[in-house]
Amino acid sequence: MERYEERIRNATDYIKSKISYEPKIGIILGSGLSKIADEVEQRVVIQYRDIRGFPSSTVRGHKGELLCGVLEGKRVILFNGRFHFYQGYSLQEVVLPVRVAASLGVELVIVTNASGGINPDFKPGDIMLITDHINLLGTNPLIGRDTSNFGPIFVDMSEPYDRDIIEKVKGLAVKAKIDRLKEGVYTAVSGPSYETKAEIKYLAQIGADAVGMSTVPEVIVANQLEMKVLGISVIANMACGISEGKLSHSEVLENVNRSSTELITLVREIVGNVF
Repeated sequence: MERYEERIRNATDYIKSKISYEPKIGIILGSGLSKIADEVEQRVVIQYRDIRGFPSSTVRGHKGELLCGVLEGKRVILFNGRFHFYQGYSLQEVVLPVRVAASLGVELVIVTNASGGINPDFKPGDIMLITDHINLLGTNPLIGRDTSNFGPIFVDMSEPYDRDIIEKVKGLAVKAKIDRLKEGVYTAVSGPSYETKAEIKYLAQIGADAVGMSTVPEVIVANQLEMKVLGISVIANMACGISEGKLSHSEVLENVNRSSTELITLVREIVGNVF
């Protein structure tokens, strides 16, 4: 069985054999957000299954492919589909793309997701810049002997999402006339079941504006690796007890699809002007 470091090295070497440059911006695409990948030019598409050491993305709305190419004149790498703790993957596997991105030379990670809105001022289709997060996964990707080889395990998390970049993005959104941009705290839970009404009430009381099942592990590791991080959450639905009726993954994908035009515009502005 390959050691964790060997898996990262083998995956990095394979990707390097397919491209001749170092991407500086990495984008992780969440549920239903694959339309951003359609904007990439001069693309090289690599299936996850072909990358030695990579897990497979099996959730509907996640394609399971890596795209390398050009967006707004910048060299980028996109992870079109992510791995989730609720799929049975260890957090070491969940964050493997971030470690590979760092090995490839990526300095800015844009992490996207679809989430449930808790803040009553939010509506489905809003785009939330993540200003902070709450980790309720019950574990941490820095646990384990292998993780110390990548940097300190006692990582400062006082500003996990780069505040300067957030301010720049807010300015770009105004310029691009994106009027549904919000800011807030994202909470990660393990899933895959949606939260109960009581759980949502609790999350609201501890300061959560939105809830989802991803993102936080990748952000923790990106901070360990001293990468800049921007988090973007599409409010796909209002959470249990705030919305009426039952929740479904189909509803999540449908609502995210409606927000895709504004999100694509925002991501293009970010890539072209922020870094």
